[in-house]
Order: sequence, then structure tokens, then C-alpha cells
Amino acid sequence: MEFYSINPYDGEQVGKYTALSSVELDEKLHKSGEVFKSWSQKPLSDRTGLIKKAGQVLRDNLEEYAQMITSEMGKPISESRAEVNKCAWVCDYYAENAIAFLAQEVIETDAKMSFVRHDPIGAVFAVMPWNFPFWQVFRFAAPTLTAGNTGLLKHAPNVFGCALMIEEVFKKAGYPDGVFQNLIVHHDESEKIISHDAVKAVTLTGSEKAGSAVAQIAGKYIKKSLLELGGNNAFIVLEDADIDQAVKTAVTARMLNCGQSCIAAKRFILLEGIYDEFVSKFTDSVSKLKSGDTTDDNTQVGPLARKDLADQLNKQVKKSIEQGATILLGGNQDECFHEPTILGNVKPGMAVFDEETFGPVAAVIKAQNIDEAFSLAENSKFGLGTTVFTTDIEKALEYAERVSDGAYFVNELVKSDPRLPFGGTKLSGYGRELARDGMLEFVNRKTVYVKG
Repeated sequence: MEFYSINPYDGEQVGKYTALSSVELDEKLHKSGEVFKSWSQKPLSDRTGLIKKAGQVLRDNLEEYAQMITSEMGKPISESRAEVNKCAWVCDYYAENAIAFLAQEVIETDAKMSFVRHDPIGAVFAVMPWNFPFWQVFRFAAPTLTAGNTGLLKHAPNVFGCALMIEEVFKKAGYPDGVFQNLIVHHDESEKIISHDAVKAVTLTGSEKAGSAVAQIAGKYIKKSLLELGGNNAFIVLEDADIDQAVKTAVTARMLNCGQSCIAAKRFILLEGIYDEFVSKFTDSVSKLKSGDTTDDNTQVGPLARKDLADQLNKQVKKSIEQGATILLGGNQDECFHEPTILGNVKPGMAVFDEETFGPVAAVIKAQNIDEAFSLAENSKFGLGTTVFTTDIEKALEYAERVSDGAYFVNELVKSDPRLPFGGTKLSGYGRELARDGMLEFVNRKTVYVKG
């Protein structure tokens, strides 16, 4: 089987990749299990030193890696560079904090000694998406490998070039052969991989459909799974908010990566007292975003990663208009490019309210009061993150308990940060990545009890 990577901006073929044969896949799976035996016994100081070197490799090859991201999935080059730098940051973070995170936890009991160890578990299989082709992988790999596990990556087919470069990062950093392996395979091979004795867990970032399929397989073989799935984040603006700052943040929250982000703000819930001012300023700001050549440093909005993604987004826009939404800006599609679009008069039941819109489309909703605003925000099958803009911080914190999402950001867009746990609830998945929580997802928390 052949896989092709196509630049969504100009339609040119970026790469061609051949799937592993059954024998080749078996060899890689076996190697992952064998290498784990020695890798897991390396001193933690050795592993933290290597992840630190991986961060430096990323910085040393910044332009090459950024160009590949832009070529394969259409991200503006300035954002691609930022993504690579963020990967270097997460490497540094675990290099600096892994020893503390994995330290034994002493628990006082009637024993002479009782504590919890944090031991690696084996090979972890990662199924990763195309929208942040480097970041999503390093978010998993930095803590997982440093904890002493081995990694197996099945990336999205349209970013297999990025996948090969990521494997190269670990080789250049000096990791033993087999600690991190890229698997060029079709998703049909997932059950074979997950069922393999060497594989002890699976982590997936992707769609609800993909997550459900992988979780079912993991459950069948009693393997741990972590799912980071879709989102339909609410961005609530209260009447006392700094509107100019809220608008500035809202533009980034919706349009970063051409809106192709699970944690992007998608539903803008505005109190009626500031509705008109916010919509006017927001529309004006979005209309000024520069689209064009993704290799141009000044480009802010690129194409969607594939034409089928743009087609799906456009269907959601048209369906919502048929349901009563109004176009305030944009609405047009040309091949992979979808205009930044703002829809007004959006209500529950419309496609852009109920579904995840993976692209540059903002749904604007009017709320009569703060209680209705939070009720509208909670009216979602997803639970990834909520933003609230207000100058009354105390009031915002009082309402935090009303939000069932995995994240609640006040006066800032929802974003991932190596220092903070990241994950969702409901159909946005389960488990946590990043921070100490992310490192402990794939370790054996082993109780040790010594009687005197």
C-alpha cells in the first residue's frame, strides 16, 4: 500500500510512502518489547539527558521541520516554527522535572516502610493526528519515553513526512535504536499492534469515531487507553469584560491553525449588553486576517489540510444557514481554502452549535444573562475547555464549578501548557496529558510494603 502526502496550498505531492509489510511490522513490535528491557533499566538521569538533547535537535533543525509541517498540512510557516519550538519546550520541561515526578511517594502506615514506586510499563502505541503533527507526538513522547517506556507511532497518512522527521529527532539525540519507532501502516493494523504482547497501552488524539474504535480494541485486550478527542469550546464574554482584549484573544482562539484545533473556541456566547460591540469588532478583526502563500511569514490563514475537510466544514455552514443562522462574514470555499467565517443568530440544534467545526468558522450566540450563558456553554456533548472573559475574577471562579469541561480559562484562550494537565470529559475523551499527570498515565504505580 502506498500513501501520498499532498500540499493543500498548491496541490503538489510532497511525499510517497510505502506501508510496512506484515513481517516488517512484526519485527518492529518485537524490537520495541526487547529494547524496553534495557531502556527501562537505564538511569533516569540518562533518560532526562537524552530528552534534553531531543529538544536541542528540534531547535537546531527548526526551519527544516517547520517547512515539512507547512508543506504537508498547510499551516502558515510562522505557526509551524512556533509548534516546533513548543515541542522543544516540552522536552526541556520533562528533562527538568522527571526526577521529581517519578520520585517514590512515601506513605506512612503501620509498616516499617511503605511507599509507591513509578515503574515503566512497556511499549506505548500512539495514534496521532495531522493538525499539530509535531506537537501532539512530543506531548506524548517526552514524558512517556523519559519514564522508561518505548514508543510506537502511527501518524496520520497525510503527515508521514513529519513522522519520519520525528523519528529522526530521537535518533539524532542519541536514543537507542528501537526506543521510538515510526510505523507506516494503515489504521486497519491497529488491532494487530494493540494486541501484541509488547504493547501495554495506547494513546490516541483524534476524532470521536477513531477514539471509539481504538478504545474498543484496547478494552478487548485489557490494555490501558488514553483518548484526546474533539471539542466544541465555549468562549463566554460577560458585560463587564475588556471587549478589545476579548476580541483580540477570540481571533486567535478561533483562527489559529486555520481553526483546526480541538481546543479552539468555536461557540462565542455573548451577553446581550455587549453583543453588538463585540460582533462588530470581532468581524472587523477577522476580516483583516491575511491569507495566502503558507511559506510567507506574513500569512495568517492558510488552507485546511485536505479538501474533504473543507467540504465538511462548508456543509455545516450551509446547513446552519438553512436552520436560521446568518452570515456575518465569509462563508465561501475554494478547494482546500475556506474563508474565515462568522455566523450570527446561532442557536442550539444548529450544526455549528451542536457539532465540532474543524476550521475557521465562528458561531455567535446571544445570552440574556450569565446563567443562560453558562447553560448554553454546558449544552454540548463535548467537554474540553471553556473561556470566560470578565473583570470580576471572583465571580468567574464562583462559576468554575458549573463547567464540566477539563479546562476553565479566565481572560485567556484555552491552550495546552507542559506545566498543566490537559484533557477532557464527555465525548472529548479521558485521561490527562502533560504536567505530572501526563507522566504518570503510563507508569505502574507500584505499592511497596515492608513489615518490620
